[in-house]
Amino acid sequence: MSNRMLNGDQFAQMILLGAHHLSNQANMIDSLNVFPVPDGDTGTNMNLTMTSGAEEVKKVKANHVGEVSNALAKGLLMGARGNSGVILSQLFRGFSKNVQEKESLEINDLAEALQSGVDTAYKAVMKPVEGTILTVAKDAAKAGEQAAKQTESVTEFFEIVLEEAKKSLDHTPELLPVLKEVGVVDSGGQGLVTVYEGFIASLKGEELPEQSAQPSLDEMVNAEHHKMHQDFMKTEDIEFGYCTEFMVKFENEKTNENPFDEDQYREELSEHGDSLLVVSDDEVVKVHIHTEYPGEVMTIGQRYGSLINIKIENMREQHSAIVDEDRPAAEPKQEKKRSHMAVVTVAMGEGIKTMFESLNADIVIEGGQTMNPSTQDIVEAVNQANADHVLVLPNNKNIIMAAEQAEDLVDCELKVVPTKTVPQGMTAMLSYNPEVDLSENHQLMTESLDLVKTGQVTYAVRDTQIDGKTIEEGNFMGILDGSIQSVDTDKMKTIFELLKQMIDDEEDEILTILQGEDGTSEEVEQIEAFVEENFDELEVEVIEGKQPIYSFIFSVE
Repeated sequence: MSNRMLNGDQFAQMILLGAHHLSNQANMIDSLNVFPVPDGDTGTNMNLTMTSGAEEVKKVKANHVGEVSNALAKGLLMGARGNSGVILSQLFRGFSKNVQEKESLEINDLAEALQSGVDTAYKAVMKPVEGTILTVAKDAAKAGEQAAKQTESVTEFFEIVLEEAKKSLDHTPELLPVLKEVGVVDSGGQGLVTVYEGFIASLKGEELPEQSAQPSLDEMVNAEHHKMHQDFMKTEDIEFGYCTEFMVKFENEKTNENPFDEDQYREELSEHGDSLLVVSDDEVVKVHIHTEYPGEVMTIGQRYGSLINIKIENMREQHSAIVDEDRPAAEPKQEKKRSHMAVVTVAMGEGIKTMFESLNADIVIEGGQTMNPSTQDIVEAVNQANADHVLVLPNNKNIIMAAEQAEDLVDCELKVVPTKTVPQGMTAMLSYNPEVDLSENHQLMTESLDLVKTGQVTYAVRDTQIDGKTIEEGNFMGILDGSIQSVDTDKMKTIFELLKQMIDDEEDEILTILQGEDGTSEEVEQIEAFVEENFDELEVEVIEGKQPIYSFIFSVE
């Protein structure tokens, strides 16, 4: 077949190589995250989304573009994580709808399909922001329309599309001031360009450069690390509760002062847990460890560079679930009785999970920053809730779109309360009334979100300038409703300044302190003393949230 037509097999290979290239570049894309907090996960989310799509494509046996694209769209939809992952899934959903009846594609078909994908993605986003993956996709599709008039070669068509996508990506800082301020391009747009690069390489039969010659961390970690002898141990017997994986990207100014020695680093980390794996090359060191305090382990890594690709899993929760699933047939797990209404929420941290359960949440999905649940995860949780009407609380702005996609995939009436933070989720749950209907609950819970302010305390993983503030790696940051308000080398000074910005002594009544893994009892006492001295009418409640990344989360109402 000439290069004037694209058949199903060729398109499938393009998808697989695009997914492979995205996987190799995921860590680099993560590092483009604008905020210098340790939660950059755009590359991870897009990689997991694209990988899900590629797995479905592998199952297609027919040499039919429509069938391949339908499989891709299905896999992307179910695997979509984070805003960029959801937008990626919508781009190819629109593409798929346009070509689903076609066995092969001509240039004009490709141009129309790319534009259809852009139209679908823009409709899926309530308030589209230019300077993001949407802009890159739009500009590339427009270039595709012009390319269709200039060439009859599929390869040349995609070369023109890729060239314009790269130009658009380079222009994103001019459209989105925060990107220009930090000095990076849009991470989602970079992910899309990476996929298109894979497409071109597939069409040309070229090899793409690997990010590293090292095998992936998953390949190197022996699966036995995670195959604990479930039947012979209790959840409370697990000494190190968090499976922690991360990478440190070396920085010369740090390694010059503190040369990296893999053996020495491994020895130091071994004192903080077990199931340890340390693998390094010239650019990064990859770490896997089971530990009780992930924050301490990651702080050690920061001596050598920036943290990227962080993943933390609560193994006690996993163990409980496995034991429950493996219960003998004589003791079957009771299926939850169908109810009229239920709430599904997302939480990171054992204490926060328990708190939501105490507020009558029916199902709590473990996830949040760095661990965005997929649309499939949310669908499964909704099905597990087994109710006629379900409210979903994402509690993270990067999970809202994935939750909204679940609405069309479940057999119940579902509404998403657009909670962007855990404090918003808490406030929404306090407004929940199982005796009223779904629409009224959704309205009451959504309206309550304006009554709460959210503060978060974490540390910077790189030097940057943002929100008019100069931030150095290792600085503590106080973030108020998404905006960095205080920065200091002293954590307590950062916290006190953040609380001054958050609390209105005349209007606010309650301060809830969610103590994270890296927050100490002594720090809580200092915070309580500060509040008592400066806001004596404010009621203070302390919850041991045990959340990672943010040593403290504050809720003010």
